[in-house]
Amino acid sequence: MSVDPASAYPVLLAGVRDEFHDRPWTGPGRHWPDRPRLIGGQDLLAGGTWLAVDPDVPRAACVLNGRGPLAPEPGRRSRGELPLAFAATGSIDDVDFPRYDPFHLVCATLREVFLLSWNGARHERRQLGPGLHVVVNSGLEGTDPTEGPGTEEMAARLGFFRPRLADAARPQPAPGVATDKAWGPWLPLLEGAGLDPVDDRALLVRREFGERTWGTTSVTLVGLREGGVRYDFSGAPGDAQAWTAVVED
Repeated sequence: MSVDPASAYPVLLAGVRDEFHDRPWTGPGRHWPDRPRLIGGQDLLAGGTWLAVDPDVPRAACVLNGRGPLAPEPGRRSRGELPLAFAATGSIDDVDFPRYDPFHLVCATLREVFLLSWNGARHERRQLGPGLHVVVNSGLEGTDPTEGPGTEEMAARLGFFRPRLADAARPQPAPGVATDKAWGPWLPLLEGAGLDPVDDRALLVRREFGERTWGTTSVTLVGLREGGVRYDFSGAPGDAQAWTAVVED
């Protein structure tokens, strides 16, 4: 995520979703009749989403799995509800934290960007000011001390991609232009930067667990500006021809 209040697009958000490939989902659309303004991909198993946008406000939210003990099964709720809640209302103050597995929720409007994190025991809300912010499963810049799998991979990913994103010119995703022109130097990085998906540093990952495959299933790019949104999506990560402009302001 990049925040620059002086830019025509003050908030830029890149969301990478990793999941078991056999978990059913569908691409971005207006899938929630009770929240007709919202756009996002839908998890068909639980009904929620990993990233939701209200292009009229504009407002966006993206959730990542966190680390820590899981919620008790009775009363347990899907983390996919959380991006919908913030994108629809602009508030996330009434979360019943013990009913959710650990998470990191990025919430963005033109006037405020913050990260809400829950590790199964405590929650924390942090404002994200101007600059580049990278959130992974081990938290903001990998600083969540909660123990969990993939610590070395998260550190390797941050070590490889963060300096490259910081060095890349900040995109200006204007409407009416193709995805590669809109997102410029970010795009090769978000298409994997040429790394093998089994590399510990990889952003687009793939792992085999017996007969099941887990890995990156989609990449989303969102730019928020006064009066509009630029929203691009790829459901075939790493394929430069797979990008679709969902909303072009």
